[in-house]
Amino acid sequence: MRQLNSASPVEAENTLRTCCGSTRWAHRVAEHRPYPDTAALLAAAEEAGYDMTRADLQEALAQESPQHPATEGPGALAAHTALRAAHAAYEARFGHTFVICLDDVRPAERLDRALVALHRRLGHDPEQEHAVVAEELRLLTLSRLTRLLGPQVPDPARVRHH
Repeated sequence: MRQLNSASPVEAENTLRTCCGSTRWAHRVAEHRPYPDTAALLAAAEEAGYDMTRADLQEALAQESPQHPATEGPGALAAHTALRAAHAAYEARFGHTFVICLDDVRPAERLDRALVALHRRLGHDPEQEHAVVAEELRLLTLSRLTRLLGPQVPDPARVRHH
């Protein structure tokens, strides 16, 4: 937290962009420094996430790469092949990478959860999917910011301001 608060504006924005690829989001969060504590930073990050425009969201999504949860054992190759195919179908339908926050899912269940979500979300219309992807990106951003700041940060699920 201290490093983020004392960093130059450019350094702070570059660091924040590792959590969310939106330039406007990173600028907004960086410009309100210094933050008195991690809860204030997470609240500001969340608010900036809710205020992202379609262009901000597209910029952030362009920085994302497909998520491929690890799996082992029988069927792993087939599961990863199915995941890659579902990712390709999703990108063809919506024009961007599929994102999902799986932090609250046990590692052994992540691949199945991603596949189920991909198939379900392929049935969304573009407006419906826009809302879902904005929420998933917001959750991913808070998770990444939490990891960036280290173990002293409270769980982002407890800092929600809906």
